[in-house]
Amino acid sequence: MNDSLKTLLIIAFVLLILWNLGSALYYMMTDKGTTDRTVKALTRRIGLSVGLILLVLLAIWMGWIKPHGVYG
Repeated sequence: MNDSLKTLLIIAFVLLILWNLGSALYYMMTDKGTTDRTVKALTRRIGLSVGLILLVLLAIWMGWIKPHGVYG
């Protein structure tokens, strides 16, 4: 897996997480508690966040990415 593909995959996950967070805010402001769309959007956000963390941990374990310190 090349570096640009890994970066794009992580950026795509982050954008999906932010999209679901924004949609939850929108649903919260427009629905006024009458539907469960806010809860569903926040649940998807949490699932994507957990999935991203697991994906990064798997990539570190498989040796696809190498963690490094602040100073490189």
